Amino acid sequence: MRTTPPNAPTTRLRWRRIASAVTAIATAALLLTGLTTAAQARTADTGTAKVTWTRSCALPRHHGEMACNALRVTGGRTAFQQQHGISAQAAEASSPSGYGPADLRNAYGLTSAAANNGSGRTIAIVDAYDDPNAESDLAAYRSQYGLPACTTASGCFKKVSQTGSTTALPTADSGWAGEISLDLDMASAICPNCHILLVEAKSSSMANLGTAVNKAVSLGAKYVSNSYGGGESSSDATYDSTYFNHPGVAITVSAGDAGYGAEYPAASKYVTSVGGTRLSTSSTTRGWTESVWRTSSTEGTGSGCSAYDTKPAWQTDTGCAKRMIADVSAVADPATGVSVYDTYGADGQGWATYGGTSASAPIIASVYALAGTPSAASYPAAFPYANTSALNDVTSGSNGSCTTSYFCTARTGYDGPTGLGTPQGLGAFTG
Repeated sequence: MRTTPPNAPTTRLRWRRIASAVTAIATAALLLTGLTTAAQARTADTGTAKVTWTRSCALPRHHGEMACNALRVTGGRTAFQQQHGISAQAAEASSPSGYGPADLRNAYGLTSAAANNGSGRTIAIVDAYDDPNAESDLAAYRSQYGLPACTTASGCFKKVSQTGSTTALPTADSGWAGEISLDLDMASAICPNCHILLVEAKSSSMANLGTAVNKAVSLGAKYVSNSYGGGESSSDATYDSTYFNHPGVAITVSAGDAGYGAEYPAASKYVTSVGGTRLSTSSTTRGWTESVWRTSSTEGTGSGCSAYDTKPAWQTDTGCAKRMIADVSAVADPATGVSVYDTYGADGQGWATYGGTSASAPIIASVYALAGTPSAASYPAAFPYANTSALNDVTSGSNGSCTTSYFCTARTGYDGPTGLGTPQGLGAFTG
């Protein structure tokens, strides 16, 4: 049974994510009885029209279950639509309404690297349940943006279960199919020359998702993206050693979508924890500006000081004695979200805009892939700390209230919500 240490605000905040209408202690009890909270539409103001969205996946009902961190836009006018003069009313599932590959590469200084790097490298996407339309939806996304085809027949794309089977796949799930489409499309956007391995866990339990991570590594992936999270627990140290201790492999994990508060496995000392930003065009030399993604006190990028995981040697902030979330960040605000193509299930109607740190985690995994194979025995989460000048420092915004300011508020240098910053080319992701 999960235990909550005294004076652990990040743990209590995670319980509030499961059902924000009840207290942390009450939520733990509700989870034990299997109570779920219905997904609700949320709003953000992009300046002209409210953007609304909903969670892609169901919330956990039991201890040890993970929720995906994908948020699907359901209405309003996104930053992309504003940038291109597209009215909210004109947006349809037949055309993209979020940032595409060229936008993301330009924002993060990756245009040249995406054109020239990645051949022969495999990005693994780890998610729960099956997306029956994964390959065909991926083909539609890549065709729309003029990316090279990536198919099973060519050897570029492969879908397996957590056991490695290509035929005995998990049960299909509409919500996780949206998550899978988001992950595959972000890997394609950033590293179009990379191969993609989709490993589907048979459920959203940490045990099954962790088994899928191990399978991805055993199949040769050096870059593994995980877009899910749940509450911390005393089992996390065991999960760390069992599933995430893979030297020489870049493993990214989304920091969460519920605002300030630590999640696992983002808190693992062996992974690169990825926070989320609001990304908008600007008149600066870069052409883009970023701030901490926050929509409300319970919605925005995750961050915080872990209650259980020990601090890795390369993390040197002094306010948190244990593992601090996050390390780096990328776009995650649904209002400044990314285009995704998904056709499976009731919510899979073609083009949609997605956000959440489920977008930022595969983006960063793909940047690692562009940067090249990590050195043997290395922990790639350490790389950005040795190359901070190759990152865009995000210095404005917060994701909630906290007693130690940088845990939840951006500042010059390291802070919890955005870590050391966002990619500015590949320099922070090599080592």
